[in-house]
Amino acid sequence: MNEDLLLAADLRESARRLVATGRLRAESDPEEYRTAVKAHQTLAEFFRTELNWTLEVHEVAGLVRLHKRRSDVPADRGPLLSRERRPLASATVMILVCLACEQLWRRPRMSLRELLQAIAQVCAAEASEGRLPRFPVVASQEVSKKEAREHRQSLADALKLLVAEGTVTVDADLDRALADDDGDLVVTASRDRLAAKFSSLSPTLLELNDLPPQQHAAALSAESLMDHTLEGADAPPTLEQRRLRVIRRLVDDPATDPLDDDTDTTAYLHTLTGRERALNVTAALGLAATVRRDWWQTTDPAGQASGIDFPNGRRMERQAALALLATLPGRNDPTAALTLTEVTDLFTRVRDSQPRWAASYDRISALARAAAAELTSVGLLTPDPEMPDQWQPTPGVHLWRVRVHQNDPAPTRPDALPAAPPRFEQQALAEPTAEPDRSHDARQGDEG
Repeated sequence: MNEDLLLAADLRESARRLVATGRLRAESDPEEYRTAVKAHQTLAEFFRTELNWTLEVHEVAGLVRLHKRRSDVPADRGPLLSRERRPLASATVMILVCLACEQLWRRPRMSLRELLQAIAQVCAAEASEGRLPRFPVVASQEVSKKEAREHRQSLADALKLLVAEGTVTVDADLDRALADDDGDLVVTASRDRLAAKFSSLSPTLLELNDLPPQQHAAALSAESLMDHTLEGADAPPTLEQRRLRVIRRLVDDPATDPLDDDTDTTAYLHTLTGRERALNVTAALGLAATVRRDWWQTTDPAGQASGIDFPNGRRMERQAALALLATLPGRNDPTAALTLTEVTDLFTRVRDSQPRWAASYDRISALARAAAAELTSVGLLTPDPEMPDQWQPTPGVHLWRVRVHQNDPAPTRPDALPAAPPRFEQQALAEPTAEPDRSHDARQGDEG
């Protein structure tokens, strides 16, 4: 372990929180914020050297901001909406976030009605040319009440995202104010935090319309305006680019495939230097890396570097996911594609033996999709883009050991109650498989 790379224990907590959220606020993270401000040079040097991410301290705004850049942006990431069953914010909500920030930069204090009217006018002016979507917020002959209500709710979601990150504040309940035609409230923004919000270059200066869509993420994550044209897009990545891509994944994602390397040479994590540096970075942040030759699983025992809490939780979807995970390594061909029918058959057999299990789900197929989504979020399944309701198990399924505590069978008396469902206890249900030999071999560069 490179001792020079180690962060102090209190700095690790601040660094992990920055990795998870990208910001520390004086009012919500007082201890981590004070620590980061005091030792910002050490943190900034660590993120710059190991991840090429920029750390900025805005003491006037009470904010420490980490600008995370990735050219391989995960498609399932983004701001989450608690009111939705699929909580990823839509494109409309993200557009409204930008438009609200634009209006609040001009006038940091506005009533909700004024903000609605200003955004609707901007959208009306640009919608004819297809630059912005239509945003009618008042019912008329051409706009139904349902459409107007959905648009107002989208703005409420956008403002909730800004409130959650501390950029704006409101003095009343957003949902109630927007549901009531006569309702109103005051939106107040912090100009200092608005100025620190966006980290990408201007889409107008980048001329994204002239680039194919698959190059937009790389252009927005470019270091300078000179790099956004991607003239060398067809050239093989340099060693530094390969290192940054892999290390960013290890720090930012729950799982990393070391063989996903767009080169004909040895995968970076299979080299002595690459493996050692990756282990050093994860250890410096206080993360735990479980290493196989074909898979790296990264976890945070403190739960600060990620919003993922798998396998904890007693929701039925989480229990079903663990029941599915218990069977994946023991299949005849663990690498074969997993179909919805196979998952449904498994849960049907479980319900036949335990009638009260998942009783809230009338359709087993819905539970099967929910369980697969849980495993997908932690990198244990990968959805097949060409085949709906089909998933590919990853090598990560071999890193988990699932224990199901089954209750005694039901009595055979006619008046007996049905057997209770299986007991799932998070401490004993699933745990990373300890592989000290593999971890040691990884450090020594053993390719076996």
